[in-house]
Amino acid sequence: MPFIDNWVEGRLAKVRILQPTKTAMQSGRGKTRGWIIEFEPGAKGIESLMGWTTNRETREQVYLTFETCAAAVAFAEKHGLEFEVEAPRQRSLRPKSYADNFRFGREGNWTH
Repeated sequence: MPFIDNWVEGRLAKVRILQPTKTAMQSGRGKTRGWIIEFEPGAKGIESLMGWTTNRETREQVYLTFETCAAAVAFAEKHGLEFEVEAPRQRSLRPKSYADNFRFGREGNWTH
């Protein structure tokens, strides 16, 4: 039996390879250095008893971590997964200074 059953409802499993972004609750970028593989969400349905949204596929709850993008691509190719690589977004940092709050000619009032 292969590591990953590639056939889901008669088609190959699709995955995304990406670098995770930091969450809104993080100030640092500690867990954003590596690369991850995420499986595409499966078909959702309505559970008959309670009417909740349900899904029998558990792959969307799983993600695999890798040190480099090349390692993630090699894993996907080895297991015959259809993949798409998402380029990481670059952060744009605006330098700020506390003294800018008091500079002459500042637009807007300082209300503290």
